[in-house]
Amino acid sequence: MTTHIFAYIEHHEGLADDSSLELVNAARKIDPQAQVTALVFGSGDSLDPLCQEAAKTYTEVWKVDKQELAYPNAEIIRGLLINLLPKDGICLVPHDTFGMDLAPGLSIKLNSSFVADVVDIEGADGDTLKTVRQEFGGQVSTHVNCNIAQGAVLTVRTGSFPADESKSASGRVTDKSDAAESVEARRTFQEVLEAEMGEVDISKEDILVSVGRGIGEEENIEIAQELAEAMGGVVSCSRPIVDAKWMEKSRQVGTSGQTVKPKVYLALGISGSFQHMGGVKGNPFIVAVNTNPKAPIFQAAEVGIVEDLTDFIPELTEKIKEL
Repeated sequence: MTTHIFAYIEHHEGLADDSSLELVNAARKIDPQAQVTALVFGSGDSLDPLCQEAAKTYTEVWKVDKQELAYPNAEIIRGLLINLLPKDGICLVPHDTFGMDLAPGLSIKLNSSFVADVVDIEGADGDTLKTVRQEFGGQVSTHVNCNIAQGAVLTVRTGSFPADESKSASGRVTDKSDAAESVEARRTFQEVLEAEMGEVDISKEDILVSVGRGIGEEENIEIAQELAEAMGGVVSCSRPIVDAKWMEKSRQVGTSGQTVKPKVYLALGISGSFQHMGGVKGNPFIVAVNTNPKAPIFQAAEVGIVEDLTDFIPELTEKIKEL
């Protein structure tokens, strides 16, 4: 089998999202011989460099340059993709707020199968594609088979597949702007409201010590602060800590908080839901401390410690200070 697979490339301010390097490896798990085409939609001068960069990873890049795409509108892009994609194609989209807006309706319009939040792909057997999802906050893996005879749309969880950084594709860029007939949207972009920055910009830190619900009490944040100071980093957190008003919103990591790209990420008492891990980019060295050995965070961590963090962290802090 040779399948035509498409990967939607998200980008912001001229830079492609990290998921652009991951989707190509997800495609190869569907079919190692597949022709994988990157879909780059947008407007303006920044689009050509983006396409040239994507061509280093993908065998082909389809560019769609339209004024109405200066800000990504899933309603418009869905209509354009319906005009462009072949009926038996498989389209991979990052599983984030934009992907969840775009993908379900796209699969309906294409009359194709749809699987959301894919964390692994076990390959295809004829017209059956075998995928893996997670349920109950990552506690259970579910195996989902979908029929790809008429194509499929999959949203893929960021960080589930390794990034292809080989830059060895030497692909070609094809301008599909004229072929993609414009569609009318019922909603229009108004403005971007940037979140207020706190006293520390966690998005620019190399070392983050992040605390979650497992910290137990607000007073215990102090031990995380001592560890962060010993390591030369800062403290960040997951959403429950912000909801409890123990730390300000500017310290929150996740899809509803800040996107961070540290070199080292310590996750203390954090379960590791995709909403949280969706904000951790750049393949950092992850160390996780949690009392639950089945916590999803351990699947992403290079080092996992099953221990009460209030006992473990003070000892780790002392060792680091000694060093």
